[in-house]
Amino acid sequence: MALTLEELKSFYNGKKVLVTGHTGFKGSWLVRILTLAGAQVTGYALNPPTDPNLFEIAGLEDTIHSVVGDVRDLTHLRRVFDEVKPEIVFHLAAQPIVRESYKEPVYTYETNVMGTVNILECVRLTDTVRSFLNVTTDKVYENKEWEYGYRECDPLDGYDPYSNSKSCSELVTHSYKKSFFEDGRCAISTSRAGNVIGGGDWAKDRLVPDIVRALHKGEEIVLRNPAAVRPWQHVLEPLGGYLLLGYLASVRYADLSNAYNFGPNPEDTLTVEQMTALATDIWGIGKYRVEQNLSAPHEAGLLKLDISLAKAELGWKPAMNAREALELTLQWYKTYYQDKGFISDLTEQQIQYFFSK
Repeated sequence: MALTLEELKSFYNGKKVLVTGHTGFKGSWLVRILTLAGAQVTGYALNPPTDPNLFEIAGLEDTIHSVVGDVRDLTHLRRVFDEVKPEIVFHLAAQPIVRESYKEPVYTYETNVMGTVNILECVRLTDTVRSFLNVTTDKVYENKEWEYGYRECDPLDGYDPYSNSKSCSELVTHSYKKSFFEDGRCAISTSRAGNVIGGGDWAKDRLVPDIVRALHKGEEIVLRNPAAVRPWQHVLEPLGGYLLLGYLASVRYADLSNAYNFGPNPEDTLTVEQMTALATDIWGIGKYRVEQNLSAPHEAGLLKLDISLAKAELGWKPAMNAREALELTLQWYKTYYQDKGFISDLTEQQIQYFFSK
């Protein structure tokens, strides 16, 4: 099944929802959807990680209860849970950049592993929570560079500190589920999304933000790993899956306490070079060059996801192909550079468009 905005409203309207990492790229899109659905949203995160950022541009701070906090701070986190008494918790807070994790491995593990422990401890001690979703990544799997998509039953063993810390976060979640939530009082789930794209992402060392920055400045796009294959998808695709899972898990509890892959259809798993060529075609101009550094930190070459389980158990499936996802993304950035004042409206329009599909 796929939920329309009206169906989202029928469930989330008035619900107390806590989102960690709400000032980030994915978190900002998620809280905007939730506010459109009428949820009472509390966000818990550090200040926005980039400048500019979607959270401030779209004026989201005025639409939710925004708490500045670090998921490593269990005492503060407990206080917020006690005050808010959330019914649904989406955990997105993380150090999310592979290359940054090589520079700051301790911080990455502290945030991604102990941050997850702290959130789950708060969920354990808060009897109002009915559904908890830990958002991880497609990179949690032991990557053997094979052609078939990774399934939820495949071994977890991310290579770099970011990917490995997210694998650990999955294991922490599974342990808490088995140790404390077997009574079914709260559904405990994890989700492994593909490489998301969409308006409002200004992170370093991500393909589409790097492409957009170069196109806007009239510079050549520099590709590090042109042959690398990734499961690209618009940010609204997995967010739709998270919200669907939050809804279904809240009403069906333990039978949906599972790990789920959210990714594109196989034909939209493209190389970096294919995505770049598609982006320049949509933008109307642009050139790129390859500049590989053999001494650069390791990054996976081939990564695909099998989304059969999400299709079978949740009725979820992708709504857009790679070109449509890129068109929506680049429309957002072009509008930002031409008329920043329209960004909040455009963000809402793209959400309305996606959930009408």
